[in-house]
Amino acid sequence: MSGKLLMIPTVIAENTQEVSISQGAKNAILACDFFFVENLRTARRYISSLKLGLTIEDLTFEILDKKTSFEDCFELIQPLMEGKTAGVISESGCPGVADPGAKLVHMAHQFGVQVIPYVGPSSILMALMASGFNGQSFTFHGYLPIDKKARQQSIRSLEKESFEKNRTQIFMDTPYRNEQLLRDILKTARKDTFLCIAKDITGKNEHILTKPVGKWSVGDMTLQKSPTIFLIYSQ
Repeated sequence: MSGKLLMIPTVIAENTQEVSISQGAKNAILACDFFFVENLRTARRYISSLKLGLTIEDLTFEILDKKTSFEDCFELIQPLMEGKTAGVISESGCPGVADPGAKLVHMAHQFGVQVIPYVGPSSILMALMASGFNGQSFTFHGYLPIDKKARQQSIRSLEKESFEKNRTQIFMDTPYRNEQLLRDILKTARKDTFLCIAKDITGKNEHILTKPVGKWSVGDMTLQKSPTIFLIYSQ
């Protein structure tokens, strides 16, 4: 009998586990024989913060990160095919969403392992919820190109698609490039295209603001060092 793969969310802002992690997710951790994690130190600290009565040193962890191949996943999934229960814990937020855990989930389905997701914070969906944009048709693009010219072209393409298909476009960047990305959006997009910026979601510096590109300026929001989601919507 095959085991189970539990998709266990983690916090997206420090010290928010009391309000953002459900009892169901906590119970899922207690049900696991071992864990697949993106970052060992982060996962240990997270489980410890939940105060579930577990001895962290007694827990077993396997690394599942961007370097993990599908071939590796075949090996990792073997204990579950023998009836074990394992949890997947991302570096931040919901595992399997913009996350290398998706590869293991795909492998699990191929071998009849039951996959069970648990409710938790997702900066992508929470930003969409708060944006006021179309929540029935949207696309998350991850990171835009680093090259300035390619990034500006990507912004134009996303804006065009949003207008033609009535689709919300969602993307992000590493925190230290946030303000440069904002400058490129303001320089490239049409003035009547709507831009929502959602920074530090669930954190103490959370700030979510939507207005037309023509009414934004770089100084409206301090973005350096803050995880941020960008959304554009052209009507």
